[in-house]
Amino acid sequence: RERERERERERERERERERERERERERRERERERERERERERERERERERFNIKLMLIFPITKSNFTL
Repeated sequence: RERERERERERERERERERERERERERRERERERERERERERERERERERFNIKLMLIFPITKSNFTL
């Protein structure tokens, strides 16, 4: 009986370690997802910058723009 209880405790510890590993995997996956989202945001920001630069090249601000 004692050995049976010991095996049961060992199985419980193993299940707990497995749950812990699973939580760790989920945490790393969420972190990777946040990092990908930050990278997408940086890319959108660079795209807006490129767009603004193109606009400035197409419509340069000159003195005459202000005296319309």
